[in-house]
Amino acid sequence: MSKEKTSIKKIFTDGLFDKNPILVQLLGTCATLAVTTSVSNGLAMGLSTTAVLVCSNLFISLLRNFIPKEVRIASYIVVISGFVTAIELLIKAFLPEINKSLGVFIPLIVVNCIILSRAESFASKNKPFLAMLDGVAMGAGFTMALVVVSAIREFLGSGTFLGVRVTPVSFEPALIFIMSAGAFFTLAFVIAGMNKIMDSVKKKAEKKEVK
Repeated sequence: MSKEKTSIKKIFTDGLFDKNPILVQLLGTCATLAVTTSVSNGLAMGLSTTAVLVCSNLFISLLRNFIPKEVRIASYIVVISGFVTAIELLIKAFLPEINKSLGVFIPLIVVNCIILSRAESFASKNKPFLAMLDGVAMGAGFTMALVVVSAIREFLGSGTFLGVRVTPVSFEPALIFIMSAGAFFTLAFVIAGMNKIMDSVKKKAEKKEVK
């Protein structure tokens, strides 16, 4: 039981911090830079990707002993594309505005490096329960990064948060933040901030070990 608890703790710390798919591994940056013009877009993309991660990880883990090694990548893509299609149809049916806003980036979840990398490196080698937790953790880390980046860009570029104006009338938005250049700048500063925080945490942990 202690090993399982340790594994679960490591899965979540990896997904949120140590191996955050965007801020540490720099995976899925295309979607990150493109859809983070507003918090609603970032949140919707993050939750959609999380749903695909959890479902595909579970399914691939269940089939890990039946999928031939020679065709494993192709099999993973088929599984992932099935769940992406299901998520896309649900968004079209119940959230048409989000579907219109995200456009082609929903079906492009199929080729998101995060999902395929977790299928290959984790889901195919672990039990279904841990594979699902890995999907939740990596999805949470991905969503967290998207929301942080999109919140900064929306606030500075539009003066709003979730579409609601939160700045005084005199505030003049910096339009560069809702453009491509602003996406690169914002992501770079968020990654730098994340590295600074992680370094501080590691130094504090090292000092405690010395004592």
